[in-house]
Amino acid sequence: MNPPPRRVLVIVTRRIGDVLLATPVFRSLRSAWPDATIDALVFSSTADVLVSNADVNSIRSISERPGLLQHIVFIAKLFRRYDLALSLVAGDRPTLYAWCAGRRRLGLLLPTQKESWKRPFLHQWVPYDLSEKHTVLTHLSLLEPLGVPAITTVTPSWNSTDEERASQVLSSLKGKRYVVLHLYPKFNYKMWGDEGWLELAQWITAQGLHIALTGSRDAEEMAYVNQLAARMHAPLNLAGQLSLNESACVIAHAAAYVGPDTALTHMAATLGVPTVAFFGPTDPLKWAPWPNGCSGSDSGTPWRRLGDQTIGHVSIVQGNAACAPCNKEGCERHVSSFSDCLQTLPAHRVINALRRVAQLS
Repeated sequence: MNPPPRRVLVIVTRRIGDVLLATPVFRSLRSAWPDATIDALVFSSTADVLVSNADVNSIRSISERPGLLQHIVFIAKLFRRYDLALSLVAGDRPTLYAWCAGRRRLGLLLPTQKESWKRPFLHQWVPYDLSEKHTVLTHLSLLEPLGVPAITTVTPSWNSTDEERASQVLSSLKGKRYVVLHLYPKFNYKMWGDEGWLELAQWITAQGLHIALTGSRDAEEMAYVNQLAARMHAPLNLAGQLSLNESACVIAHAAAYVGPDTALTHMAATLGVPTVAFFGPTDPLKWAPWPNGCSGSDSGTPWRRLGDQTIGHVSIVQGNAACAPCNKEGCERHVSSFSDCLQTLPAHRVINALRRVAQLS
């Protein structure tokens, strides 16, 4: 754009991991337009991902299911406040937000006839790649019409208070090497089996390493982590004690990290920590963690769709079934159901991946 926009709004109304994987867009915009005000529009439940991000000036947030009056007031406050609005989500609401907020609007949209009604709301749209391009690169494709060079760095962020809190909870492990295990994803269909976690924890302890368990303040998550912690050998159980960004600080100092397809797993990978992530129904080609220093590839993704694989310090272990990835929400096709491919995933495959990326004997 010439002249460069003075005020830019980036709309990422999706889950925490999606917002984290959008941080390369903010970094690219900040590099291209250092004097611009660059704001984010996200769901209230995901705002913490960006609260300390130096590339973001301010955050506008709204609940996932706002009341009608709340929604009307929110949209009215957005109306034409920005020179440029970018929607990174190919949905109805984010496209509407872009139309309201931006004097110029660009967005990702599904290239189907059914979705074509949204196109008049945007000055330009870019096809949202559902299957063949990693999410990081899909987001960045929206910058091509603007002539903004893509920077592929995924950026977790925290402040000094987060660092202090992490140091406090890690005081018992000071000077010791530890592995972070994140046991609980938000949805059951991404969950590994209990016995696998216990066998992995036993192996880690046998290597002379300590274990730190992370988890949110969600009551169900804390109960799950607590019952597994009671069956492990003296882990440091941090479930319910830390914010997302404080947890990232804990991971940053770890010898390694193991977890399912969740936001902390993405953070571990981009922090350069040796990371093992297991993927069942979810397609790693599009959603695998973005390794620190990765720039993508000519094919549109650094990862393959099938098979265990390693890029640098990040290893993906795929679900134990020929149907993985099915791109479905569990074997019963809803988020509360479990995935057989993960429930039957043997611990030795995860252990071998951890041994490889963390260079353990």
